[in-house]
Amino acid sequence: MKIIFRMQEFISKSDKDTKNFAKKIAEQILQSYGACKQAVVLGLVGDLGAGKTTFVAGLGRALGVKGRVLSPTFMLMRIHRLKVSAEGGKGEEGLKLVHIDVYRLNNFQEILDLGWEKIIADKNNIVVVEWADKVRDLLPENTIWINFEHGKNEKVRNLQVLK
Repeated sequence: MKIIFRMQEFISKSDKDTKNFAKKIAEQILQSYGACKQAVVLGLVGDLGAGKTTFVAGLGRALGVKGRVLSPTFMLMRIHRLKVSAEGGKGEEGLKLVHIDVYRLNNFQEILDLGWEKIIADKNNIVVVEWADKVRDLLPENTIWINFEHGKNEKVRNLQVLK
């Protein structure tokens, strides 16, 4: 199942804008989620400070994660149970946001040791990988790539959903 995004490019002028972009992505994922046969995987690519973690925080909030969504840079992975369902109603027991940050990854085996194959095979998972270009060969073919670039001034970010 391939999710087609109506929003392909977005210019963010603040953290709030980035989180609103993430909310729109979350809505589109949830609209298509029931037809998915495996995890929805988002691969985030961009320089330090380009807004990847801010995006994940907004995505988590839109999906119903309670509490703060923090970067798992030193832990590699954080799993959040979701409070919304694919239909937007009350949460389903197994629906999860799996947030992985591979910035400090030393080798592919570290991500495989997390149970990577099971994680991406589970249709109840929405998997977000920060620094996804470092593990490109491990990501499924239908990964949704989102590129984050610094804009012309300190607060502007250019966000792009790539095919």
